[in-house]
Amino acid sequence: MKRREFITLLGGAASWPLAALAQQPAMPVIGYFNSGTPEVFWGYLPALRRGLKESGYVESENVAIEYRWAENQPERLPELAADLVRRQVKVIAAMGAPASLAAGRATATIPIVFGVPEDPVRLGLVASLARPGGNATGVNFFSAELAAKRLDFLRQLVPSLNRVAVLLNPAEPTIAAANLRDAEAAASAMAVQFRVFNASTIAGIDTAFAALAGERPDALLISSGLLFLNRRVQIAHLATRYAVPAIASPRAYPEAGGLMSYGTSLSDAHYQAGVYLGRILTGAKPADLPVVQSTKFELVINASTARMLGLTLPPTLLAIADEVIE
Repeated sequence: MKRREFITLLGGAASWPLAALAQQPAMPVIGYFNSGTPEVFWGYLPALRRGLKESGYVESENVAIEYRWAENQPERLPELAADLVRRQVKVIAAMGAPASLAAGRATATIPIVFGVPEDPVRLGLVASLARPGGNATGVNFFSAELAAKRLDFLRQLVPSLNRVAVLLNPAEPTIAAANLRDAEAAASAMAVQFRVFNASTIAGIDTAFAALAGERPDALLISSGLLFLNRRVQIAHLATRYAVPAIASPRAYPEAGGLMSYGTSLSDAHYQAGVYLGRILTGAKPADLPVVQSTKFELVINASTARMLGLTLPPTLLAIADEVIE
């Protein structure tokens, strides 16, 4: 073989891997979009990755995830959503009602998998639970709808329960309205009086508890929402200081020293979202994927806080608790 032919052949052989590499499809990108902070939600992400893995997708191996956090600044949501659209991600995972609504306004074509604590039909995210009909589907992890169960648990702890305070954040109007509506219905059904206390800032929480202490309610229902989740340590401290038995939705509340929580598992909601993200990456359309309604609920009680409040935990309540924190 002539030297020139050998060099040409060698050069061609050397180019084969490069040509093959050039033909490899680009790694799909998921946009994870949350109006909260990574400090609060980072612990739920392994569950999302576990759901993704069911379809064969592993972060950094065959799928990338771009994270966008609004850091509790709702005014940043439109730009963060627009940034993911410009990035041309394959699908957006929007956790929380504010992020889900912002994602829906930003795109009508990129698939969206949402996680919201209230009815997504009422929010306008889908046409119906069974047939979403657009570019969005996801998980409805109940929160406000569980007010009746939370009141029942409070009554088991405080049998003389007659007056209940409800802590709402008017700066989150959709969430506040849903919590107020369901708390009012639950209180009426149980013939319990209730009064609303509003707080939309850190200082406002202090003020609300000072006013609440003057009313001396028998118990407190804490609304869902990012502010109260982020300020759970402050709220737990104030509830103990003013000796008010209180219940919230996320288990993060009793983990921070609060008395009790009852709600759907946010880890399970992230897992279900991950499953849908994987299915969409493999070709499923959001319009054909019915909204998943959470079925995993958890009651978490902080026994140490109960003792500080002078409460005796009834055996019936302990028997059904998913976790008792000592």
